[in-house]
Amino acid sequence: MKNQNTVNVFIGYDSKEVAAYHVLAQSLIKHSSLPLAITPIALDNVSSIFTRERNSLQSTEFSFSRFLAPYLSNYEGWSMFMDCDMIARRDIAELWALRDEQYSVMVCKHDYQPKEDVKFLGQVQTKYEKKNWSSVMLFNNERCATLTPEYVSTRTGLELHQFKWLESDDLIGGLPLKWNHLVGVYDYDPDAAIVHYTEGGPYFKDYADCDYSDEWNALLTETTYVAQK
Repeated sequence: MKNQNTVNVFIGYDSKEVAAYHVLAQSLIKHSSLPLAITPIALDNVSSIFTRERNSLQSTEFSFSRFLAPYLSNYEGWSMFMDCDMIARRDIAELWALRDEQYSVMVCKHDYQPKEDVKFLGQVQTKYEKKNWSSVMLFNNERCATLTPEYVSTRTGLELHQFKWLESDDLIGGLPLKWNHLVGVYDYDPDAAIVHYTEGGPYFKDYADCDYSDEWNALLTETTYVAQK
């Protein structure tokens, strides 16, 4: 595997969850033993290459633009994508070390079908095979050259999120589920490495007391910290 000492992290940015992006970034910085290159994927920043119109089934602004990460990495080395509604509780270098050149992309392979039809802010809770696999992805960028801006702008959501842009599901590597622990879906796990507030983060009133909400709020305080002396 090629040496890549900087962890190249793309985070989905949503204008309705601004705090979430910054708290996730702080959690990554706090725990990482490697240098980080953190890049938000925000619609205004990619408007010159990403022309897809938003539809009612998209629960976030980065529902599809997440798949631009290999292009934004010039199809070189590895990159990571994360939804913004997460926090890292362990050193992301541990996840980075799991990269395996035999795969084009690596994900946590959840066996999950939501019971609810609605999630945060009244968004539709879509149900499909491989649900939430794309919320944390390790991209082997050179092997993801199919994901051009034109392709990501025009292909169906299911084609993208079900990894139909790969020749075979055999090219999808598996990661331990602790690296994408679904809050409210899985039981509380003290060893969860990345927790994902997939149904709604503690920054929404309806989810203020969800699992790991105290940790998110503590990180928010850290994110806004400034020394006075």
